[in-house]
Amino acid sequence: MSEPATSITVPKDRIPFGHKVAYGLGGFVNNMLATASSGMMIILNLGFGMNPALVGLLGALPRITDAFTDPIVGYISDTTSTKWGRRRPYIFWGAIASGVIFALLWQIPRGWSETAIFIWFLVGSILFYLAYTVYATPWVALGFELTPDYNERTRVMGYSNFFQQPVNLIAPWFLWFVSYEVLFDTQAEGARWLAIAVGVVVVAVGVIPAIVLREPMKAVAAAEVPSEARASLGEKMKAFFAGVVTTFKSRPFLLLCIATFLVFNGFILIAAFQSYVIIYYIFGGDEALGAEFVGYAGTTGAIAGFAIVVFSAWLGTRIGKRKSLMVCLAVSVVGYVSKWFAYDPANPWLLLLPAPLMAFGFASLFTLVPAMVADVVDVDELETHERREGTYGSIYWWFVKVGLAAALAAGGVLLNATGFDVDLGSAQSDHTLLMLRVYDVAVPAVTSLVAIWAVWKFPITEATAREVRDQLEARRGTAGAG
Repeated sequence: MSEPATSITVPKDRIPFGHKVAYGLGGFVNNMLATASSGMMIILNLGFGMNPALVGLLGALPRITDAFTDPIVGYISDTTSTKWGRRRPYIFWGAIASGVIFALLWQIPRGWSETAIFIWFLVGSILFYLAYTVYATPWVALGFELTPDYNERTRVMGYSNFFQQPVNLIAPWFLWFVSYEVLFDTQAEGARWLAIAVGVVVVAVGVIPAIVLREPMKAVAAAEVPSEARASLGEKMKAFFAGVVTTFKSRPFLLLCIATFLVFNGFILIAAFQSYVIIYYIFGGDEALGAEFVGYAGTTGAIAGFAIVVFSAWLGTRIGKRKSLMVCLAVSVVGYVSKWFAYDPANPWLLLLPAPLMAFGFASLFTLVPAMVADVVDVDELETHERREGTYGSIYWWFVKVGLAAALAAGGVLLNATGFDVDLGSAQSDHTLLMLRVYDVAVPAVTSLVAIWAVWKFPITEATAREVRDQLEARRGTAGAG
C-alpha cells in the first residue's frame, strides 16, 4: 500500500480562495456547536449541582436520537432537488434554528429542582441536535463534492479544519468566563449569557456557506432525483435502507469510521477529567485558578492546532493522506503519555507541554479523514451509479455520535467510579486523584494506538483515487472536461 508521488492539481480542479474560506466558516460553526454543546456540560455539575451521572445521561440521550436522525437527513439531502441545490437550503435554515435553540437551551429558570432541569435540558437538547443535524449533515456533504481532485480535497478540508481551530482557542475559557465573578454572580448566570453569545455567532456565520457556495455535483445528482421524487413512501424507505446497508458494506469507509470513533470518543470519554485533574490534583481544589490553567492548556493546544492543520494538509499532499494521519496520531500518543509526568503540583506550568503534542490527533483527524471519505464516495458512485455524499457524511458522524453518546454516559459513571464528590471540594481522596490521572492518560493513548492500525489498513491511495475519477468521468462523458 505504498503511496505514489503526488501530481499537480490542474486549475479547473482548484477551488477559489473565497469559496474555501466560506466552507471553512461552516467548519467554524460546526465546531462551535459541537464544542459548546459538550464543553458546557460541566457547568451542569459545577454550576447547577447536578449529579455527574445525570449530566452524562443528558449528554448521551439526545445524541442517540441525533445519531439516528443523521442518516435520514443525509438521505433527504441526497435526494432533494431545488433551484438552490441539494444542500444549501438546509445549511441556511439549520444554522438559524440551531443557534436560536442553543441560546434558549441554557435559559434554565432559577430555583428549579434537579429533576425539572433534567427534563428541560433533555427535551431542549433533542430539538437542538435535530436542528444541528439539519445544518451539519448537508454542510459535510457539500465539502465532499466541491472538487474531484485528490489533493485539492485535502486542501479544502485543511481550510475547513483551520477555521475550526479558533473555537478550540476560545472554548477552554468557557468555564473561566462563566465563573468570572466580576461579570456574573453565579456560574449559572454566566452560562445563560454565554449560550446567547454562541447562538448569535452561529446564526450570523452559519448562513455564509449557503449564500456563497455552489454545488458542482448538482447536475450529476439531478439525474437520480426525479425517480426518487416520484417514488412512494415505501419505495423511498426501501431505497433509504438499501443505501445505508451499502454504505456499511464499504470496508475503506468503515476503517475511517473506526479510526475517528477511537480518536474522537477516546478523548471525549475523559474530556472533563483534565479539568478535574488540574483543579483538584494540581491546585488542591482552587476552582478559579484551576479554570484559569484549563484555559491556558486549551489555548496552547489550540494555537498549535493552527500550525498542525497546515502541516498535516501539506504533508498529506506530499506523502499521502494515510501516512500523514498515521504520523500525526503517533505524535498525539506521545502527548497523552507525557501528561503523566507533566502534571506536577510543584510546577503547574509544565501542564502546558503536552498540549501541542496532543493537538496533532484532532487537528489532523478532521483535515485528512473527510478528504479520505470523499475518495470513498467516488468509489461508491463507480459501483452504484449514485452520488451519496449526504449518506456517507451522515453515517460517518453516526459512528461518532453513537460513540459520543456512550462516551458521555460512561464518562459520568467513570467519574463516579474514581470516588470524586463535588461536595468534598479540596478533600478528594488520594485514590480519586490517582484514578483521575490514570484515566486521563491511558484512555486516549490506547484508543489512538488502535486508530493507527485502522488507518494503516485503509486501501485507497492517490493512484486508486485518480483511476476511479478517470472511470467516472469517462462514464459521464466528461473526461478531460473537469
